[in-house]
Amino acid sequence: MSFSFERLHHVQVLCPPGGEDDARGFYGGVLGMTELPKPPALAARGGCWFRGGGWEIHVSPVADFVAARRAHPGVLVNDLDGLAERLKTAGRPVEWDAHFPGHRRFYSQDDHGNRLEFLEAVTD
Repeated sequence: MSFSFERLHHVQVLCPPGGEDDARGFYGGVLGMTELPKPPALAARGGCWFRGGGWEIHVSPVADFVAARRAHPGVLVNDLDGLAERLKTAGRPVEWDAHFPGHRRFYSQDDHGNRLEFLEAVTD
């Protein structure tokens, strides 16, 4: 094979038109990610981008928005319990799921209902 994958650059999720402030509140506020400036040609389309802890998420508005209930990014986390507590304190859902070998994990969602998975490797 003449190519190799380096790493995931970003994940895109959708939001309803005008949903950028809710995205800022969740990704920037609750999760503490840094909002990135969008290139001017892309900024004209709306949406917002965030980066933090080795992952990037792009939030894009669409007229016929439907939240992703199954598709999701899976994000490795240090201190999974700390993140769960932060989400609960902010009034966000935390749904634990013990069915992923070698990891503890839970699901949450952004303020538009998009599913997010957070995992931490189990060490013996």
